[in-house]
Amino acid sequence: MRKRSNDMTKRFENKVVVVTGGTDGIGLATAKSFAREGAHVHITGRRQARLNEALQEIGPTAVGMQGDVSNLADLDRLYGEIQRARGRVDVVFANAGVSESAPIGGIEEDHFDRVFGINVKGTVFTVQKALPLMSAGGTVVLAGSGAGSKGFPALSVYSATKAAIRSLARTWTTDLKGRGIRVNVVSPGMVLTPAMQTYLQDNPGSEAWMQQTIPFGRLAEPEEIAKAVLFLASDESSFVGGEELFVDGGFVAV
Repeated sequence: MRKRSNDMTKRFENKVVVVTGGTDGIGLATAKSFAREGAHVHITGRRQARLNEALQEIGPTAVGMQGDVSNLADLDRLYGEIQRARGRVDVVFANAGVSESAPIGGIEEDHFDRVFGINVKGTVFTVQKALPLMSAGGTVVLAGSGAGSKGFPALSVYSATKAAIRSLARTWTTDLKGRGIRVNVVSPGMVLTPAMQTYLQDNPGSEAWMQQTIPFGRLAEPEEIAKAVLFLASDESSFVGGEELFVDGGFVAV
């Protein structure tokens, strides 16, 4: 029996991949998965110390750039460095985002500006500034959320940003079809990220409620979301465009 080469499993061998917000949670798990599949991974993060730790976890094929995706100068530095080092971008996972709560009647301008600035403005310019380095066959995956399709108390601003992300994927699919660049959205539900773990510790009983609400009876692991991102970024999804893939244990569907 002929042995299978390990390279056969590396879907992203020598691909140049950008993961914003790649220092923890879903972003870090996805960056690790891309690296294991042979990619040269460029991650961003706002905290330099945590960025350094993440790079150690991902391995030698990863490069980090400290910055904020809502700051266009930081994005210019990111893509300028990638252009000098690699000359191209094959995959963008626009993952950086922030979740903050405020009920209607208590929404303040800085809250609105911060959440929309990172989640929507940051996503728009993360993708737009990558396009000069992308060619046919390139893929873009946007980080959505089940919250974009549900009505959770005090999350109207955050949920609106994720609904906007869903809309962007539809429009960009038509904008970029002539260039052969695919755009899709991955929308997680409740995931055991470090931020979620902190929330559960601070809100006793919330995990039990979540487990009862999710049809699968548990929260997702970040690695499970990463699998969906890699599917959407790979040739395995070559005829998938403008779609929103929910990875939420059936929460939105059921």
